[in-house]
Amino acid sequence: MIIQDTSYKNYLDPAVVSKLNTIELKAKMVVEGFMVGMHKSPYHGFSVEFSEHRPYMQGDPIKNIDWKVYGKSERFYVKQYEEETNLISHVLLDTSRSMAFKHSGVVSKLEYGGILAASLMYLMLKQQDAAGIVLYSDEIETYMPPKSQRTYLSPLLRAIAAVEPTNKTNTALCLNKISEKIKRRGLVVVISDFFDDPETVIAALKRFHFKKNEIIVFQLLDPIEKSFAFGKDSIFIDMETREELTTQPGQIQKAYQETMGEFLNKIKTECRNSGIEYNLITTDTPFDKALLNYFKKRAKLV
Repeated sequence: MIIQDTSYKNYLDPAVVSKLNTIELKAKMVVEGFMVGMHKSPYHGFSVEFSEHRPYMQGDPIKNIDWKVYGKSERFYVKQYEEETNLISHVLLDTSRSMAFKHSGVVSKLEYGGILAASLMYLMLKQQDAAGIVLYSDEIETYMPPKSQRTYLSPLLRAIAAVEPTNKTNTALCLNKISEKIKRRGLVVVISDFFDDPETVIAALKRFHFKKNEIIVFQLLDPIEKSFAFGKDSIFIDMETREELTTQPGQIQKAYQETMGEFLNKIKTECRNSGIEYNLITTDTPFDKALLNYFKKRAKLV
């Protein structure tokens, strides 16, 4: 499918993407919309190129030369293989029950995070990078180590498509377990609402950094989790503990916003002071914002 220039923004809009049938189609449309948008304002001067080949170098086996490319360009290129992977990337997606929340956003945090994770892996594998997925709640639900074969994309996306929100959040514990599994340094992308103790979460993120990994954090919220703009008396139910609280949102909105602001600012400040790329994303945000931040980080690593 070819996206027309006039409609590419539709394929970056969560409201549109969420209506597509499969996670494969969602990831493909997001990436294609993003690539078209890269050639338009406000991204002038920032380009992305994918390559399955590299120039032939002395010592390369003759059998690896791609003669079809030579016939078109009269230049020698060889196909790149897994051991020539540019970057090893782990995408970590929080699948705890708090991620199932949806109110003013058009999709839940988990659905948005799943589409974002799928789109990132689609891009990573197109770039000959190795991509793997970790799904976690208060334990590691799924761990698929990074590989760079294009055929690996389908099982990665199937794992995301099968996700159901489960259990409570214990981000710090799971991040610590995952850091022990990572033996080769690379890029770690964490997608979560981070509704956990910020001190322990930051300490766990720093472990990746101490091991010389680069880290991108996407803190994902429903818009109302920032604004608390509920219009009437409400019963709030904790999605993880099922505890209930009846309150008048208007009376506590200001205090809530201040507390949430302090929480978000603490995570942002601690991340950036530790050399960790931090991004706050809401579920109504077009996907190109997150993908552009990923590409900017990746451009610094190769």
